[in-house]
Amino acid sequence: MMQTAEPLQQTTDAPLDPVTLGILWDRLISITDEGVSAMLRSSFSTILRECLDLTAILFDADGNSIAQGTKSLPSFTGTGPATLRHILERHPPETLNPGDAIATNDAWQGTGHYFDICVMRPAFRHGRIVGYTMSISHLPDIGGIGYTAAATDIYQEGLRIPACKLMQAGEPNELAFEFIRANVRVPEQVVGDIMANVSCNEVSGQKLVEFMNETGLDDLSSLSHAIRRQSERSMRDCIRGIPDGVYRNQVDIEGFDESVRLACSITVNGDHLLIDYDGTGPSVSRGINCALNITSAWTYFALKCLMAGDIPNNQGFLAPVSIKAPEGCILNARPPSPTAGRHLVVHFIPSLVFGAFEQAIPDVVQAESGMVGHLTVQGVHRNGREISDIFTATGGVGGVREADGAETTSTPTTIGVVPVEIWEALTSMTVERKAFLPDSGGGGRTRGGLGQEVVIRNDSGNTLTVFPMGYRTDFPARGYHGGADGRPTRFEANGKPLHPKDRYLMAPGDRVRIMEAGGGGFGAAKDRDPERVLEDVLEGYVSVECAREAYGVEVDAAARTARRRA
Repeated sequence: MMQTAEPLQQTTDAPLDPVTLGILWDRLISITDEGVSAMLRSSFSTILRECLDLTAILFDADGNSIAQGTKSLPSFTGTGPATLRHILERHPPETLNPGDAIATNDAWQGTGHYFDICVMRPAFRHGRIVGYTMSISHLPDIGGIGYTAAATDIYQEGLRIPACKLMQAGEPNELAFEFIRANVRVPEQVVGDIMANVSCNEVSGQKLVEFMNETGLDDLSSLSHAIRRQSERSMRDCIRGIPDGVYRNQVDIEGFDESVRLACSITVNGDHLLIDYDGTGPSVSRGINCALNITSAWTYFALKCLMAGDIPNNQGFLAPVSIKAPEGCILNARPPSPTAGRHLVVHFIPSLVFGAFEQAIPDVVQAESGMVGHLTVQGVHRNGREISDIFTATGGVGGVREADGAETTSTPTTIGVVPVEIWEALTSMTVERKAFLPDSGGGGRTRGGLGQEVVIRNDSGNTLTVFPMGYRTDFPARGYHGGADGRPTRFEANGKPLHPKDRYLMAPGDRVRIMEAGGGGFGAAKDRDPERVLEDVLEGYVSVECAREAYGVEVDAAARTARRRA
């Protein structure tokens, strides 16, 4: 199966000058940003309000993505265009009315698992559709066994919402909301977040019409074409800068009970890329499988990081790229394969792609990163309220040629972390410790970023159900060009090892300890400037012993001196 975008055709419209185009495109971004602001102000859950697990996208009347909110997640931006196509197949434009809002969380039509809701609203002007707004966010709960990789089929993972009208001519579809409320643990949070998505679309749609009235645009086709054409042209120029050839990579990663192999070959042919995931292992019986839509989204993200960071993110950027994956492999799984923890696999795609391109553009790639782990907690708060919340703990970022990796930073996803004070209030748990893990970043000419240690105690007075979702437990973040690997992730419960993807009953007073992985180093550690090693020791990032053994540098912290060992 292949996923690809159509190249743009030339139009007869007069071209927009670069300054005007830049101004108009910035206005479109501001429209989506206002929608995001509305969503955050009206949201209920921590995963949306604090972690910003969301996206807002603007499409033209033909369904082409042209702008996104600046806080949008790359995975949702990549799946949005396909989701809109699926929605319009079920609800064609001629069946839509002002005030309609259509939603789905279908794993194969949306973002790859049931926990993300995709809400679309048509924007009408003078009685006709001039564009579409879409908002996507991670829900705090969708029923089933919870946000975990432990499910053995998709039916255990919660409520599947086909593309349906949540709002009809501005009025709620009460039957749809009744189905949702009846199937989730925290209905006030779930419905509140869904309505926050509706608010986002409403604000973005109104602002789009105001923008068109102000600028005198009768439709968005010319502007959309100009934006996408420029992105496609820039992306093709970037691809031409890579030598033609076939570049391959494969990595083994943690599955559920055994490892999984991911493989890719990247064919560079002039101004076109073909990414083929042939050689990837089969789908598995636990919830870490990936639909092709989310596999493609993370592939696009990896390519953008490597070669197109300054190119506006829209459908034109996707045109020179084709993606293939064998049907039934873990990166192109089919129903009823469970998918709730699909991020535990697709978050490795950037590392997989970077490793392939290390052969072609070695100075551009980044060493592997420690990523970000999740801990879902379900149960009863000490005040008697039902809880279903997600804690995030971040690892270290891999080093690059000219810079150390960042400490404890979400990557490759860009979600935020829940502040300790908010987490404690919402869950009646106590965060006893949250600190950097010295020496966890791989040594190198540029160092891998540090992971972190988090210790959480159950002070609710009730037994809580905990679902860890961690990776880098068996396969640490690899260093590049002679850099050392980072330290792996570990989970513990009351001092004993805890399965990183299973279910755990946490009694009152129990403690869970999370030690997130460090990033890989870039370049040989012996080439790191001793003064930088001294600075690392003084900051507490590297121990005196590690400076000596990994970097070959003798550090006297008291005297603030460092010298290379003979």
